[in-house]
Parts: sequence; C-alpha cells; structure tokens
Amino acid sequence: MSSPPAIKLLGISGSLRAQSFNSGALSVVGAVLPEGLEFAVATLSDLPFYNADVEQRGFPAEVESFRKKVAAADALIFAVPEYNFSVPGVLKNALEWLSRPPNSPTNGKPCAMFGASVSPLGTARGQFHFRHICVSLNMIPVNAPHVDITNAKTKFDERGRLTDQASIDLIRQLVGELRNLTIRLRGTQAC
Repeated sequence: MSSPPAIKLLGISGSLRAQSFNSGALSVVGAVLPEGLEFAVATLSDLPFYNADVEQRGFPAEVESFRKKVAAADALIFAVPEYNFSVPGVLKNALEWLSRPPNSPTNGKPCAMFGASVSPLGTARGQFHFRHICVSLNMIPVNAPHVDITNAKTKFDERGRLTDQASIDLIRQLVGELRNLTIRLRGTQAC
C-alpha cells in the first residue's frame, strides 16, 4: 500500500520588513513539520496594488505566479501582523488578487493563521479580521489553537529567530491541526 501524497503547505507572511517577527515565526513552521508535509514560502513583495483596470488586461506575471503557487498548495498558513487593529495592507492586497475569478485558488482551501507583535495585546484583532476575509475567499480555517506571540521583542533573538518554546510548541500544534484538517478534507473530496 502506497502512502498518500505529501501535503504541500504554503506559508505567507503579511509583513515585508526584513527583520519581521511574523516572517521569523513563519520560518519555524519548516522546523516543526509533521511527517507527510512539504513547506514552501511565497513572498508578497513583488505584487502590484490590486487594480481592476490592470486585471481587465490580464493578471500581471507576478500575480499569476503567486496565484499558481497558492493553487498548487494543499493548505496555507499565514503569519498575520496587526496594523491599526486589522490586517496589513500588503496582505489584504494579496488576498484581493487571490479572490479574483476565474477559479480563485483559495476556494475550499484549508488554512491556519498566527501572529506576532511587540504589543502585549498581540494580533488577536488582526487575526479576527483575517477570519472574516477567509469567509469571503471560502478558505476553511483551523480554529484552535489560537497562536498570538505577544511582546515579541522578548521572544526572538537578534537574528529574528523565535526562541520562545511555548510559542514554538503552539505553532507545532497549529500545523498538526492544519494537517489533520487537510487530510479530513481530502477524504471528503474523494467521496
């Protein structure tokens, strides 16, 4: 009996900053993968601002490439910073491009999210808004555990690596739950 194909997990950070705590936390995903998962990261830095006039002429090459990466993934994991009580514009822009027809690559896609912030309040509001966007894009989010890395300056080293074991363990648990959800969804699609 052959083993099922590996689950392709695509990570997306909602921050463009070189020393982003969210991007640093996203890199942990690759280190805590359960068996049967492959992990890659897509960047948002080259995506143009969404513009319906541009879309009408066809997706720009950067957008087409990004959409293909998302379509090829079995599941998505987002590092969601909180800017002004919501998701950052760069992430919202990427989601706008993903939402466009035909064949939105997020339709029915399982996903998970977490966030890191220097604030003691964390990213709960940004993640809450992100969940609303998941509804519009028909993504299926993992609900627990909720991973919110607060006071991030104390939990990352000078190279931007997450050092807080409790946060690493929560990310490991979140990735495991995303794996389980993806497997369950694969089973229902086979019916």
